[in-house]
Amino acid sequence: MTDDELKELVASLAVTQKETDRQLKELGKQIGGLGEKFGGFTEGMAFPSMTKILTEQFGMEIVTPRMKVKKGGDTLELDVFAYANSERNEAFIVEVKSHLQPEALTQLRTILTRFRQFFTGT
Repeated sequence: MTDDELKELVASLAVTQKETDRQLKELGKQIGGLGEKFGGFTEGMAFPSMTKILTEQFGMEIVTPRMKVKKGGDTLELDVFAYANSERNEAFIVEVKSHLQPEALTQLRTILTRFRQFFTGT
C-alpha cells in the first residue's frame, strides 16, 4: 500500500467515523424519545386503577395525572397527584415506574422534599 493510498484510506475512515457518530447521536435521541413514550404509556395504563384506589380506599377528592408546577424558575412534575381538603386534609404523590429500581426511592424522596419547598417553603 502506498502512502497516498494509506492517506486516502485514513481520510475515508475519518468521514465514515463522523457519519457513524452522527447516526449514534440520532439513535440516542430516538431511544430517549421511546423511553419517554413508554413512561407516558405506563402512566396512562396505571391511572384508572390509581384513581379508583385513591378515591375509594383513601378518600381523595381530586386525582390528577401529570401535574406540572412552575414557581419562579423551578419546575416540579408529578406523575399522579391526589388530595382531599375536607375532613381528610391529605395529599398523595404517586411516582409511576415500569420497573422499580432502588434509585426510584431516592428520586421519590427528592420529589417529596421539593414538593414541601414548593408549597410550604420549608
